[in-house]
Amino acid sequence: NYPAVQKNSIDDCKATADWLLAQTSVRPVVGIVCGSGMGGLADMLKDQVAFNYKDIPNFPQSTVHGHAGRLVFGTLKGRPCVCMQGRFHLYEGYAIQKITLPMRIFSLLGVETVILTNAAGGLNQDFKVGDIMIMKDHINMPGFAGNNPLAGANDDRFGVRFPCMSDAYDRELQQLAVDVGQELGYGDFLREGVYCVLGGPSFETIAECRMLHKLGADAVGMSTAHEVIAARHCGMRVFALSLITNKAVMDYDSEEKANHEEVLETGQHRAIQLEKLVSTMVTRMEYNNTNA
Repeated sequence: NYPAVQKNSIDDCKATADWLLAQTSVRPVVGIVCGSGMGGLADMLKDQVAFNYKDIPNFPQSTVHGHAGRLVFGTLKGRPCVCMQGRFHLYEGYAIQKITLPMRIFSLLGVETVILTNAAGGLNQDFKVGDIMIMKDHINMPGFAGNNPLAGANDDRFGVRFPCMSDAYDRELQQLAVDVGQELGYGDFLREGVYCVLGGPSFETIAECRMLHKLGADAVGMSTAHEVIAARHCGMRVFALSLITNKAVMDYDSEEKANHEEVLETGQHRAIQLEKLVSTMVTRMEYNNTNA
């Protein structure tokens, strides 16, 4: 028997999108996902209409400290946006299709470009805590084991069965980020690199960090790649940033230990610059349905 269409059926997603569109006049062209400790991006939106996840039909709920659990509509320098304050992770026990449900809903709301942020551990030895890494690619470890948000029957109304991922991260947006970063004087801490996603919630062992570094990963985290796959499946442009909140422990003699409090603290320290980078990028982007 062929498996049924995943629970994220287009009908469920459409019902949620229609419910949201009925509650707000904002028609977002940009969707933003805030990583751990970076919910301040949503606070930059003007004329806000906010919904708690628990009040949105079919929507999962965020269970992680540092993730507020709100969907915020508004405008950023005149651009209509929707912002997720808090995302969902495999380690919370959600099915991967549930984690990526918001990307489906974004596409049905009319979002054309998704900007994702995350907190990540630095594997690249040149990276420092507080660096912002433009994601140019990812290594999807859960995907190697068959845990992919597109597994199961494909709904052609969302996208094709076998979507290309070699162009997952929009190169024009990466260049825009570099240009804006230079203008803002962020050259000293703006990097680019490859992000590796693991399931979590335990942080990586020393051996795992060494292995991932050898495989070509510059940073490691527990999110983002699943959302990117679903967003690209729906035809949205994708740009993603990792805030390097801790250096991965690569040496058995090290006394360092990764912890979530350090992650949130670094997020607060660098949040204002990250918000400025994203907001400036949003004002410079080109959109199909505006005169920008």
